[in-house]
Amino acid sequence: MTSGQTGTPPAATRLTGEQLHRVGQRIWQNECGGTVAGLTSWNAGEDFASLGIGHFIWYPAGKRGPFEESFPPLLAHLRRSGVVLPEWLHIVGPCPWPSRSAFLADANGARQQQLRTLLSQTVAQQTDFIAARMRASLPKMLAAAPASQRAQVQNSFNALQATPEGTFCLIDYVNFKGEGVSPSERYNGQGWGLLQVLAGMTADRTAAAAFAESAKRVLTNRVRNAPPSRGESRWLPGWLNRCEAYKRPL
Repeated sequence: MTSGQTGTPPAATRLTGEQLHRVGQRIWQNECGGTVAGLTSWNAGEDFASLGIGHFIWYPAGKRGPFEESFPPLLAHLRRSGVVLPEWLHIVGPCPWPSRSAFLADANGARQQQLRTLLSQTVAQQTDFIAARMRASLPKMLAAAPASQRAQVQNSFNALQATPEGTFCLIDYVNFKGEGVSPSERYNGQGWGLLQVLAGMTADRTAAAAFAESAKRVLTNRVRNAPPSRGESRWLPGWLNRCEAYKRPL
C-alpha cells in the first residue's frame, strides 16, 4: 500500500448474491443494530433523520450541515429499481419532521410505519445503492487527492477490491463516513472519509487489516478535532469496534 507499487492491479472481486446479502445484513447491524425499529432514527445532537440500513441522511427544511444528504438519492434509486413508494414520497422534499422531538413524537405514526415497511423490504436495493456509491468513489477521490497521494490511494483501493473482505471495507466505510472529498466534511481542515483512510494505509499487513488500523487512526483524529459541542467522543468506542470488525471474514 505504498506509492511505489507498480504493475497490473489485481482484478476487482465480484461479490456473489449471497455475499452481497451478507454485506447488507452487516451494514444493517452496524447502523441500526439489525432491527426494523432502527431503520427510522434521529440521533441526539443531530439536525437530521437517519433512515434505512445505511442511516441515510434526510435534512428538514432550513437545516443543512457538513454531511452529505443521501436519503433523497436513495429514494430515486428505489424508484428506478421499480419499487413502489408510498404516495407521500412521490415528490421528495425536505424531511417532513422539523426536529428530533417531532420525529420521536411521531415514531408510531403512519408515515414512519410506512418508511420502516419500505426500508425493511428493500435491503437488497439499499445495498446496491451503497455499492454503486463505492464504485463511483475512486475518480472523485483521485481528483481530490494531492498528486503525491494518488498512487497510494489507487493502489490501496485496488488491493481492497481484490478480496471480498476488502470490498466490504470499501462499501461499508463510504456509506459510514463518505468519500472524504467534500470541503465541508472537515474539522480543523482534516477529513475522515474513505480518501483519508486509503491515504493512511500501510503495507505491513493484509489490505483489510491495514484499512481497519488506518480507519481507527482517522476516526480518532476526527474526534480529537471535532467541536466539543458535538460530543463525538461518546461515539468513538463503537466506531473503533466497527473498524476492528473489518479484519473478520465476510
